[in-house]
Amino acid sequence: MKNKIKKLICAATLTAMLTFSGCSHVAEEDNSPSEEKSAQVAETSVAAADTSAVSKVSAAKIADTRNTPIVQVAKTVGPAVVGITNKAVARDFFNRQVETEGVGSGVIFRSDGYIVTNNHVIAGAKELIVSLSDGNTINGELVGADEMTDIAVVKVDAKDLPTAKFGNSDDVMVGETAVAIGNPMGLEFQGSVTVGVISALNRTLELNDRRVNLLQTDAAISPGNSGGALCNTDCEVIGINSAKLARSDVEGMAFAIPINTVQSVIDELMEKGYVARPYLGVTIFDKPTAARYGYQLNIDKGVYVFQVALDAPAGRAGLQRGDVILSIDDKEVNSVSEIRNDIAARKVGDKVKVKYDRDGVANTVEVVLQEMPQTSN
Repeated sequence: MKNKIKKLICAATLTAMLTFSGCSHVAEEDNSPSEEKSAQVAETSVAAADTSAVSKVSAAKIADTRNTPIVQVAKTVGPAVVGITNKAVARDFFNRQVETEGVGSGVIFRSDGYIVTNNHVIAGAKELIVSLSDGNTINGELVGADEMTDIAVVKVDAKDLPTAKFGNSDDVMVGETAVAIGNPMGLEFQGSVTVGVISALNRTLELNDRRVNLLQTDAAISPGNSGGALCNTDCEVIGINSAKLARSDVEGMAFAIPINTVQSVIDELMEKGYVARPYLGVTIFDKPTAARYGYQLNIDKGVYVFQVALDAPAGRAGLQRGDVILSIDDKEVNSVSEIRNDIAARKVGDKVKVKYDRDGVANTVEVVLQEMPQTSN
């Protein structure tokens, strides 16, 4: 009877060991001697006590149903998304200087420390602090910024940083999956991932009387996400998150600057520190803008010239205060944004025909566009 009990205990023990081994390994054919198999089982039992080893095995054996394209985006692009803390100085109610602090996001696009973010994330900064995904923080320096497209480039003194790959925003399709990565509400939520779809292409918003083309998504983007990455499921960045329609009665409308626009701006910022753009050199009003400044504009069409810089392209061509610009290269213009968008789409040195009305008489002049002067900070 005792021998039978001993045999049952041994059999149960062996069965338990084999069952535990089966939980830790994928079944494979093994032709090694039985002694080696026993040693492998024992080693597996010891290794299972190490939680880090278990985690690695679990990660290696993750099911395809869990290892989704979104998970791959988070793994691939997430390490390249950083936090950017903007320390600036403002004045309080009593006109005293007080230090302010804001947090946004950025995307590393070169391993030697170049980061793209939004202009409004770094605006007015006295100090920039970059928080990497590994927990380290490094001081950043501004390479250049462009207010019109809301893009800026920041540099940190580091090497071998994880980088994100830029895609082609011209290939983006309405309805495809969009993954946003950033730091909503600050660094305590650093690296948050939200998912939606591309809701629309070429959405136009007017910012400072200029029209900006953006990608629209319903992926959740909150304060702090600005400057972060909007990705496709190929683990490519297709946009830089910028503006959110902030209204209590509207949800699921967020916007990103197309990455093709971002790339062209980055190239100029890294070469010159700014983006060279042509300009006319006039202050112009349409009816809505005139009303904002307290003027009543009595014109049926065109755009009113309120001021002209004499040494600017329009001044050199003979335009004067009180003229009404009717068309540019035979295309009618009736708003400030139409003129600014037309000129912004051209290059320095281009010649344009400007038709204008002066005291009821139509005239046409040729204007040679020059580079817009840079404002000193």
